[in-house]
Amino acid sequence: MPRTAAAGVLATLAALALSACGAAPDTASTTADGKNAATATSAADFGGMDKLVAAAKKEGTLNAIALPRDWANYGALIDGFQKKYGIKISVENPDGSSQDEINAVTSRKGQNRAPDVLDLGSSFAISAAQQGLLAPYKVASYDDIPTGQKDAQARWYNDYGGYISIGCDAKRVKTCPTTFADLLKPQYKGQVALNGNPTKSGSAFGGVYAAALANGGSFDDIQPGLDFFAKLKKNGNYTPVESTPATVEKGETPISIDWDYLNAGYADEFKSKGVDWKVTVPSDGQFSQYYSQAVNKGAPHPAAARLWQEYLYSAEGQNLWLGGYARPALMTAMDKAGTLDKAAAAKLPEVTGTPKFPTEAQQDKAKTVLGQGWAKAVSG
Repeated sequence: MPRTAAAGVLATLAALALSACGAAPDTASTTADGKNAATATSAADFGGMDKLVAAAKKEGTLNAIALPRDWANYGALIDGFQKKYGIKISVENPDGSSQDEINAVTSRKGQNRAPDVLDLGSSFAISAAQQGLLAPYKVASYDDIPTGQKDAQARWYNDYGGYISIGCDAKRVKTCPTTFADLLKPQYKGQVALNGNPTKSGSAFGGVYAAALANGGSFDDIQPGLDFFAKLKKNGNYTPVESTPATVEKGETPISIDWDYLNAGYADEFKSKGVDWKVTVPSDGQFSQYYSQAVNKGAPHPAAARLWQEYLYSAEGQNLWLGGYARPALMTAMDKAGTLDKAAAAKLPEVTGTPKFPTEAQQDKAKTVLGQGWAKAVSG
């Protein structure tokens, strides 16, 4: 399930180099009066939602990538969109990383199998925008997205998020850790895992940032987070096995540093399998971050790509994320409008204080530091 940010099985270079099948017909994405979905910056710009829906249905397909069904309730979102519009969603490499998504866009430029839409860790969305890979598009609810959580040019905007948490198999671990400081204790030898590689995975990137905050670092200084994992590796507590539902169930990663909505989802999923999964947001390293939605500038199905965004940022779509324990970007606006699912909101893991987020410049700096030092920190 973890798309980097979570776990796993990264796509091979061969998978990213699939041959072109021809671009989607221009007529499928163009209205009778000549408006093309590929250049539409809003539904209104395309002539309204009805025309966007009609064009998307004519395309008939949406290419998605790195969207596991058990990640933040994406299964329900995919099913809901397909049922509502009759448009088939093809999800490639569901366990891929944010970097895998960007690689697929660049390697398949002009191909019909290129991703139409992207769901990226915040720092990776910024990187994709800087590379000129994303199309500006404002969903109907764009103005309600908090200013600090969207690109001024509407090339990306936050969709859902959460806090870095510590998940623990209480049947395999006698006393579950609740802070980053706890993770250094000798009884957790070989048990502490991340959901991916932080140079490629949004969730793992957040895990290192949280560790930095817990050890004297800041949004401007992620180095203490690297030092923390180097110490974990040196004392034998860190395991290089990337955490996934499968590794948790098998007992290979009994302690997993991951987003709270993923760990909370595990807790529900594993009850019937005899796994007692406890979830805690560590007080000493409280780091919150969102993922970001974006449309591939060269999307082969540009109308379907834009309609998918409209669906995700509708009350229906936002509440489905909330049902998967993720905090939707429009949560505050929906609460005020009376459209928020209050029962689902009440089940979110408890946190205190107001979340703060690193700036674009701070994330760029952190990625550079990680790129230069992560392998060395956990090698040997």
